[in-house]
Amino acid sequence: MSFYEPAYAGRVDRMKASEIRELLKLLEQPGITSFAGGIPDPKLFPIAETQAAYAEVLGNVTLGSQALQYSVSEGYLPLRQWIVSHMMTRGVPCTVDNIVITSGSQQGLEFLGRLLLSPKDTALVEMPTYLGALQAFSAFEPHYDELRPEGGNHTPEAYAASAAAAGGRVKFAYVVPDFANPTGLTLSRAARENLLTLARELEVPVLEDSAYAALRFEGTPMPSLQSLDIRCMGSIDASRVVYCGTFSKTVTPGLRLGWLCASREIIRRLVLVKQATDLNSPLLNQMVMHRLVEDVYDRQVEKAIAQYRGRRDVMLRALETYMPTGVTWTRPEGGLFIWVTLPDGTDGAALLERAIAEAKVAFVPGAAFFASQRGRNTIRLSFSLPDEEEITTAIQRLSHLLAH
Repeated sequence: MSFYEPAYAGRVDRMKASEIRELLKLLEQPGITSFAGGIPDPKLFPIAETQAAYAEVLGNVTLGSQALQYSVSEGYLPLRQWIVSHMMTRGVPCTVDNIVITSGSQQGLEFLGRLLLSPKDTALVEMPTYLGALQAFSAFEPHYDELRPEGGNHTPEAYAASAAAAGGRVKFAYVVPDFANPTGLTLSRAARENLLTLARELEVPVLEDSAYAALRFEGTPMPSLQSLDIRCMGSIDASRVVYCGTFSKTVTPGLRLGWLCASREIIRRLVLVKQATDLNSPLLNQMVMHRLVEDVYDRQVEKAIAQYRGRRDVMLRALETYMPTGVTWTRPEGGLFIWVTLPDGTDGAALLERAIAEAKVAFVPGAAFFASQRGRNTIRLSFSLPDEEEITTAIQRLSHLLAH
């Protein structure tokens, strides 16, 4: 059978399927323990409170009519006001004019790629980095160069020269500074300061993806990059940091709501992108989310931390007990992920095939998180979804495969 296909735009060839989205299909198979997606545990979802919030909105004719109508692209004002208060807890004084609501932080990343990248421009990213960010940015045909915030970045001159050789200029630096996806690592205070200095010297923005910042289990909280930059520059409107927030890891991913916090000029332009994309995020969901965060946000965060801390501890103990010599891993202070480095010559993708077939265990091969052809001997494990007994059993089975 033949299928009609038009002449696609050149950038379409850069669009790749998410290995994580594909692996999520495995959750439908019986007997598979999935360490693949960073999927929040649905047992944590505030189902009763969500039902009550929808009933409150839709049970009132005036509120219901408002909720089912088009709305402003910036987002629901009471929810933006709550976010302003939340950003204050992150050391970021701002107003509602510094906030735009997005359909999940993933949409925010796509908006930023669209706003900032022309073909052949350079995006500075850690390697490895969040796969979804690479997907969002790659549609705009960038060149990637490596950030090494802890290990020593290149000089601004070297980054600029490399970007010019690729045919463009450096346009931004992207990081997940707290409990990073995929490594679980957190940037030190010194690394944050050095990154901001680099960005000022290059005169580029910093995109701060803070999806996991609320999920700290232990250790000293780090100041957000945006708060550090505001202290230096004097105000959020003088700051070059764009903060990407989300409710997906703390409340629920199903309502698909996140936000961007930045200078008013950046937000003004992002609102134009929002208008051209989907006009506004569903107002009904925003009104429900506002009621949820007013009522249960702190409680949800506490529950999530307690549960995920326990599962992280179980996974670390199982790795220590069962993994053969030559395998190493990170020890995150929060978040949802542990990054495993396998012995040289071990291929994470080949191991996945065996793990699914022989051990009924799924994970994400680490090479997916690199903008370069690296990381084949790494894998990412998420401890968010399986229970503690499943984690121990699955790590034992996976370790047996590696040892044989």
